[in-house]
Amino acid sequence: MARPRYNQPQISVLEQIRLLKSEGLEFSDKNRSIHILEHISLFRMKSYLRPFRISGSRLFKTGASFDDAYSLYKFDSELRKLICSELEKIEVSIRTQFSLIMGDESGTYWFEESANFRDQKRHAGLLANLEAELRRSDDDAIVDFQRRYSNTFPPSWITFEVSSFGTLSMMYRCLNAGHARRKLAKIYGLTDTVMESWLHSIVYIRNICAHHSRLWNRKLSINALIPRRTNLPFINIPSDTKRVYYIMSILLYFLQTVNPQNTFASRFKSLLAKYPNVNVLSAMGFPMHWQDEILWHSSQPSVT
Repeated sequence: MARPRYNQPQISVLEQIRLLKSEGLEFSDKNRSIHILEHISLFRMKSYLRPFRISGSRLFKTGASFDDAYSLYKFDSELRKLICSELEKIEVSIRTQFSLIMGDESGTYWFEESANFRDQKRHAGLLANLEAELRRSDDDAIVDFQRRYSNTFPPSWITFEVSSFGTLSMMYRCLNAGHARRKLAKIYGLTDTVMESWLHSIVYIRNICAHHSRLWNRKLSINALIPRRTNLPFINIPSDTKRVYYIMSILLYFLQTVNPQNTFASRFKSLLAKYPNVNVLSAMGFPMHWQDEILWHSSQPSVT
């Protein structure tokens, strides 16, 4: 049976507000709400309105307001920015260590040698990705290298500073099992299989944040591996490892090596305190006694 074509017309912002009001949503400041919906689409806001609806109904719970949904939207936006600031540090560290270790093990152009990889077809695809990324780059070092030399690629310490983190993660995944894979993982106190999985999860979270997508209550489609052991403090494994708490704990774990004096936990607690009326911890997968975890200790006041 052929599927019907979608042909519903777009409705104006005023009509959007009238519709939401008819479904029971309260608006304390109509002009402010108009301004918000003129700059943040209702489609984007729907994810933040959903928790305020009666389950299985189009109607909103008694007392639900547009201001409540917008506070949730702002919390999620600030959460993504907080995570991005730490992802940058972790990503730069891994790029640096990967190039240092592989350069020592297999030379400057280790990534071009198919013998270093267990899947030659995938390796060829990764090189094609790298070439495309270099063509798009206007970095001074890349432009200068291509002007002066005939090599397809600059040395690894230049190439992997401008490659996508996704390509770097796949390079690690496809690398032959052996000393180099284990050595990189060991720097962060992990086994190479856990390192591979956690890199993949970091790329996934990075992409969510880069596209400004909803994060706080997301059920993650990639499940980061549960380590049998770690060389540094980690957490008691929660019942649901597809929630944001688990991936945030993974970031905190990396930061013990990358930036031991980090303030990630205390800044997250400050973010919670900034939005006291936004109840998010359960949906993010935080267990009841999460602040008792060594990994999440900080000097900030507790948040209940």
